[in-house]
Amino acid sequence: MSDNVGLSTPRGSGTSGYVQRNLAQLKPRDRAAPYNTKDLDSLKHWQRQPDKEILEHDRKREVEVKVFELRDQLEDEGVDEEEIDERCDALRKELQAKMNKGGRDAGPRKPLKAHQVHELADAKIKESERLRNALKISNDYEEGSHWRRQEERLRKAMERDSPAKNERD
Repeated sequence: MSDNVGLSTPRGSGTSGYVQRNLAQLKPRDRAAPYNTKDLDSLKHWQRQPDKEILEHDRKREVEVKVFELRDQLEDEGVDEEEIDERCDALRKELQAKMNKGGRDAGPRKPLKAHQVHELADAKIKESERLRNALKISNDYEEGSHWRRQEERLRKAMERDSPAKNERD
């Protein structure tokens, strides 16, 4: 073996003598800050906005699923094809009218799954809005603004006191 790496001879070791790099070894991390301290605006909370087209597509898909279920049920019952089309069109129009009106099913909502990111984002925005309304937080509220106002008041008080102090000296 070259460069004193590995076994001097693979004889009797039960191996071929081939040397591999240790990929499991942990490398030391950089000691730098995990975020840029100069750009504090990037640290603010950013709410992910849902894609309206995807939400609309999912609502339309729910309507079509219910229409298809009705069609399947009527076909199993042996109803005439024209009657099936009429009933399906009537149900579709009724469900689309409910959807356009903004009303959802009065029944309990199913919990959202992790892959429904747009629905989750929409639900989170609505929840935040309800909470903001319940706590009477204004729309233009900026996080940490209370502390800035308090610092400004303190700074003004210090400025008022400093000229008076200079006059005494």
